[in-house]
Amino acid sequence: MQKGSRDSMDRVRTGIDGLDDMLEGGIPRGHAVAVMGSFGTGKTTFGLQFLYKGLLRGEKGIFISLEEDQESILANADSYGWDLRQYINNRKLAVIKLEPTDARNSITRVRSELPEFVSSFGASRIVVDSVSLLNMLYSSDHEKRNNLFNLIQMFKSTGATCIMTAEAQDNNPNASRDGLIEYAVDGVIGLRYEEHSDMGEIKLTIRVMKMRRIKHSRRVRPYSITSNGIDVHSASDVF
Repeated sequence: MQKGSRDSMDRVRTGIDGLDDMLEGGIPRGHAVAVMGSFGTGKTTFGLQFLYKGLLRGEKGIFISLEEDQESILANADSYGWDLRQYINNRKLAVIKLEPTDARNSITRVRSELPEFVSSFGASRIVVDSVSLLNMLYSSDHEKRNNLFNLIQMFKSTGATCIMTAEAQDNNPNASRDGLIEYAVDGVIGLRYEEHSDMGEIKLTIRVMKMRRIKHSRRVRPYSITSNGIDVHSASDVF
């Protein structure tokens, strides 16, 4: 691929300014990207911030949850000052809750109905929280791999840019729980704790582990979860 085509790709800004700097403008439009980390690293916050910043720019979004119901999701967003209710009322945002007890049928329905729904709804941003719970519904690696690949291809077929949160392994924060999502998506953004025992503190760090077809920083940068959401300190080094 020629250098010019890499630099001129249409980007979708995440709304996390320091991260967009690391990505030299944002995520390529239409990419499926995994945001991977352990509990407490802000994966759901990342997804909500991505959707909210798109809504502010006049874009429409869809949030697909396997954990929290709509009210819990809205309350989470409210804690950062993001009023999502108005966008649901104005049909700018859709929140879809997949019930774990009927998740397989829900996934089948989503796979068959979502492309048309995204098209008719006009969504350009999709968040799935979390893909790790989807994979837990399948017993064999073959089933998990096929379901994940088909689901990602379905999302990509809509033309929307998709963020999929994923749990990291306890003993290897650079790998997802099932070791599959990082190979199936276009990009991987890793969120993790950096422990500094000598300093007696824990820092949050972010790294763009992969992002196909664009140049990007691979440096590890610190970030904070503030009252306004995630703030990446792209000019700072991790000590």
